[in-house]
Amino acid sequence: MRPFLFGRLFMNEMVFGSLATTDKRAEYAQAKMCGVRHGYKVEPRAPRAEDAPVITVTVELKRQVERVACVVLGAETAVYPLTLSSTKWDLLNWSYYQIWQVALPPQPDGTLVRYQIFAYPAGGGDPILADEGATFSYLVGNPEQPEWAKSAIVYQIFPDRFYPGDGRSWHNVRDLNDIYGGALRGVIQKLDYIGDLGFNTIWLNPFFPDDTHHGYHASDYYAVNPRLGTLDDVRELVAAAHRRGIRLLLDFVANHWGSGHETFQAALADRNSAYHDWYTWTDWPHEYKTFFGVKDLPQINLEHRPAREYMLAVARYWLEEIGFDGLRLDYALGPSLDFWTELRATVKAIRPDIWLFGEAVDAPTAQMDYVGRFDGALDFLLAQAMRNTFAFGSMDVAAFDAFLHQHEAYFPAGYGRPSFLDNHDQNRFLFIAGGDKRKLKLAALCQFTLTGAPIVYNGTEVGVNQTRDRTDPTSDGMAEVRQPMLWGDDQDKDLLAYYKWLVHLRRQRPVLWNGRRQTLHVDNQTGVYAYARQNESETMLVALNLSDAQRELTLRVPGLAESRRFTLPPWSGDTAVYTH
Repeated sequence: MRPFLFGRLFMNEMVFGSLATTDKRAEYAQAKMCGVRHGYKVEPRAPRAEDAPVITVTVELKRQVERVACVVLGAETAVYPLTLSSTKWDLLNWSYYQIWQVALPPQPDGTLVRYQIFAYPAGGGDPILADEGATFSYLVGNPEQPEWAKSAIVYQIFPDRFYPGDGRSWHNVRDLNDIYGGALRGVIQKLDYIGDLGFNTIWLNPFFPDDTHHGYHASDYYAVNPRLGTLDDVRELVAAAHRRGIRLLLDFVANHWGSGHETFQAALADRNSAYHDWYTWTDWPHEYKTFFGVKDLPQINLEHRPAREYMLAVARYWLEEIGFDGLRLDYALGPSLDFWTELRATVKAIRPDIWLFGEAVDAPTAQMDYVGRFDGALDFLLAQAMRNTFAFGSMDVAAFDAFLHQHEAYFPAGYGRPSFLDNHDQNRFLFIAGGDKRKLKLAALCQFTLTGAPIVYNGTEVGVNQTRDRTDPTSDGMAEVRQPMLWGDDQDKDLLAYYKWLVHLRRQRPVLWNGRRQTLHVDNQTGVYAYARQNESETMLVALNLSDAQRELTLRVPGLAESRRFTLPPWSGDTAVYTH
């Protein structure tokens, strides 16, 4: 859950708050260059066995540095001196900085390389560690997402608000932050619904013991919240989903947990507890590092080896013993990249096809740091662009097209970018679109015809909406976007049928996850936008009309002597497929 990360951008949209203004971005950029900085500048970012990765360090200090060294940690420490390659000028910090580099030797697949960087001032004095003493690491091997993840179509389930189970009703609640009574048994009983829609993957929001409705204040990572069900229910859910060809993703929060966790209670009670160093104290027992100041969410000190081993063991348990197929990594910006590198090494040793993708609400430069650690990251940039284009109308089709070209070119081809229109932390797309389901359909058509694995938040497909903006002072906050799922006659059957068509279209057309994208038509005056997806065997045309008028459009099929004429009603889209 991300209530504290966002800042105002368009209307009541809240995204990228830590970088929302020019001043904040300038401060961020300045801090990235001051002192001795490595910042995981490794090329290639995810070394393979044949690579000799180049380590780059920038030095911006008020004193001369005579040498810089990379110290590779392990059973036998190895020291590699860096070479000064150039001196440059930093406009933001109004100072010179130096660039130092060294190539480390190639290592076999599966090798976890960990190192630190030291800069030695001229004339003596203590060495300065890069990035405030951080330990850096990379895992040698294939950094690309599993093959099955490329064709994944993900259904996100918020357990308390999904389905209470056959013969049970929602609880009588006082407000939206109350417990509605959804259960794991209800998820099991609706697997046929999910499978019939065509989804082949489920992302399950947390189900651990917790007093909240959302599950992100967990007190035990080896147990199940009794109000949601039992561990046997989880085992049955995994097995029943697998029988239907549906994979399961666990929502994994490594950065923090609820203050009710037994290790935190032990650390609170006794300063000499073995668990004291599992947390970072500024004034024991009253002040400690938390998730964005929330006292009920103490941050776990994952640089302390016992705490790290515990968290890695939790991941192994749910993946190896229970059988989950992947992890959606909550608040990826919290733990160090060194932790995530070790997590990758741990889970890929269990099964190489385990899918790891993170929630990293940050600039693309920061998201690229997870290449070689995650298989991909949730595409918040695309979500922002689609919401601005299709719901708010603050981005025209030409700007959207330019964004797509640059966005697709920036990230490595094998790095997955799962897409979404809304989630459990954002206002529903239907709400920000003013209830206009034509705009939702059009945005969904675009989402499902781009490369990233599409994610649908439960209820989006049947018209679940909200009545108040989650930022409204009179609202129930984040819970506004977590209205209960609609079932039976309460569902929007037209919208449901449309989503079923979309899901099955994507399943039937591999070109939508492995094809190249080519822009065919952009017209800001008419609001019409069209592109093609093309691989060796087929071409799909996608035409979108983002206007209040009917539009006619003729497109030539790339590489073929054929054309297709589209008649597009207001706020509608269409597709056409050609085999080669």
